[in-house]
Amino acid sequence: FQSRSFQPDFVPRDPNAKPKRYKYPAFYDPYGPRPPPSDKIIQLAEKIAALPTAERNQIGQALNERTRHPRMQQISVEVIGMSSQGGTAGATKTEEKKAEKTAFDVKLEKFDTAAKIKIIKEVRTFTSLGLKEAKELVEKAPVVLKQGITKEEANGIIEKLKAVGGTAVMER
Repeated sequence: FQSRSFQPDFVPRDPNAKPKRYKYPAFYDPYGPRPPPSDKIIQLAEKIAALPTAERNQIGQALNERTRHPRMQQISVEVIGMSSQGGTAGATKTEEKKAEKTAFDVKLEKFDTAAKIKIIKEVRTFTSLGLKEAKELVEKAPVVLKQGITKEEANGIIEKLKAVGGTAVMER
């Protein structure tokens, strides 16, 4: 039994008193209040605002050149489209690499209700689940039983599940 009254820094509060209301700012500004801009900056902003639109668009480029910022390269949609269509030999090589997956998922599609207990026991052998968790997992079929395993391991699990009366597939 703990009570705040036994703590040394306890100060009793009036139970009828209303809790304090704190006033939060309308928006959070992590840098705090900023000082007003100098007269020089205000005059510069007025001069920029008075420029025609074409000259205003050139200000960014001129400032980047003056401060030696690296120029950003523009990427057009046409270039992206041509790179995927133009190099057909390169594209087929990348597709072949994508086809050779190393990680697979085993999904239990359905099972024979008479073989439910055998399926649960088999699921427990290749997962680290307890009896209750394995039972809940099997009852949710279709469900992914194991993820990110090799093709050989996935084929072994599928064969074991077929032997006890389940239907499993390899995904990815």
